[in-house]
Amino acid sequence: MNKIQISLLIVSLWVISCSSGPKETKESPAVVEGTSALPEVAPLPVTFLPVDSLTLFPDAILELNTPLSNQVFKPGKVPFEFNIKNFSLKTKGVAAPRLQMILNGGDAEGFSAPIFQRELARGTYRTVAFLVDQKGLSLKNFGNYLDRDFLVGDSRPFPYSAEPYLAINLPKNEQIVPFGQDLILDFLVLGGDLKLDGLKVKIWINVYQTETNAMVPLRVSNLPVGDYQVKVQLLRTTNKELEGPFSSSTKTIYVR
Repeated sequence: MNKIQISLLIVSLWVISCSSGPKETKESPAVVEGTSALPEVAPLPVTFLPVDSLTLFPDAILELNTPLSNQVFKPGKVPFEFNIKNFSLKTKGVAAPRLQMILNGGDAEGFSAPIFQRELARGTYRTVAFLVDQKGLSLKNFGNYLDRDFLVGDSRPFPYSAEPYLAINLPKNEQIVPFGQDLILDFLVLGGDLKLDGLKVKIWINVYQTETNAMVPLRVSNLPVGDYQVKVQLLRTTNKELEGPFSSSTKTIYVR
């Protein structure tokens, strides 16, 4: 083999070694057979709908023997004595808190007996009492609920007002609603009739809102996780606000 042949052989080997060296590779996303990228799912709209299948007790009567109207008590334990007709406070034979009472627009408190006491400080009080069904929803037939003003200690009666007002059964303040479950709104209108007196109830849950002219509980579906201010206000159908301290109520709730 002469020198020229040897030189050509060396050049050929060098070219082959360069062409067979490591090549740059580009990564590509992994693709699983039979799958594709899922599109983003838009959240369901928040809805306000009437609660279905309400239980009615048109013959149930709730009476309040004590306190009397504007009766004055000493600060301390104040007695409450109710009389209940055509309605049992028992559920399946067991005493249940089917008598609810609200003082001055606060949260409803349940009682399983018609006679009890509450520790109260000096002040002027308005009690709203009502019966509830097995689901805890307020009964709304005439005679199922009542209101009464009374005094504790040296206090003055509420100024006279013929305007109707609200009592909120549900939700409770700082209530936690599990995500995916409905929020229940349940209220009473006292001292008036929504349709006959030209009234409506407007409800805000942060940016979500609705109006109703019927005294029926509502279920609110698809609330996202978060903190909410629930405001319920009684208005004229002309949007005129009513006077008095109990024409609106605001509760804080949490969806978790």
